[in-house]
Amino acid sequence: MKVLFVGDIFGEAGRIALRIQVEKIRSKDRPDFIIVNGENAAGGKGITYNTAQDILSCGVDAITMGNHTWARKEVMNIIDSGMSIIRPANYPRGVPGKGRIILENNGFRLGLVNLLGRVYMDNHVDCPFQAADREIQNLKGQADAILIDFHAEATSEKIAMGHYLDGRAECVVGTHTHVQTADEQILEKGTAYITDVGFTGPADGVIGVSREQIIRKFISGLPSRFEPASGRALFNAVMVTIDPKSKKATNIQRIADFIKL
Repeated sequence: MKVLFVGDIFGEAGRIALRIQVEKIRSKDRPDFIIVNGENAAGGKGITYNTAQDILSCGVDAITMGNHTWARKEVMNIIDSGMSIIRPANYPRGVPGKGRIILENNGFRLGLVNLLGRVYMDNHVDCPFQAADREIQNLKGQADAILIDFHAEATSEKIAMGHYLDGRAECVVGTHTHVQTADEQILEKGTAYITDVGFTGPADGVIGVSREQIIRKFISGLPSRFEPASGRALFNAVMVTIDPKSKKATNIQRIADFIKL
């Protein structure tokens, strides 16, 4: 059983790169599930109905979110619409949307959970570790395997989450920093883990944004409206293999490709 998880889709360039690469990967590796983080899909910040539809039309099974979940007002019209979009499960009780979903293919049930970190993040969210406990308990008996997208800034918080969930979730992937890490591994108790999957979007900017704008801001300290960079695109993802019999992760492989748009 193969799960393709694609790092943060950033703007139009990210959506184009997603469509190109997913078509290639589907024909070659035939993943059973395709999941993407889409919190930057609309112009580099947030998601809209059209951008969500664009992503799902690529054959994507579900979209996870993050700290930019509410960046676009339009999200309120789709977060509870039945589209396969989940927001972090550790937002306070009563917030629209859901933090988990169950995907099914050929009788195999994959529980997908989205969590948001608190270290160095400007978010008023509940403890992600306690939320992970709750969501895993809720999925008990309903899912054959669990994948968690932990959208967080601090490397230490992500690594701690990986070890905390080792043996209880089959896969823990980090998102948010837009820089792919090289620490993909199967942890001691069988959980596939990577600190950050990276991102899918403009390759020649600064984490997706026009490099001239970012450099100018660093030098002057003055605020500016950021725009997505132009040029090549970068596609970052991981392919996780889960044994359908043992329900354990057996492999995690990084994917990183540059694409000329």
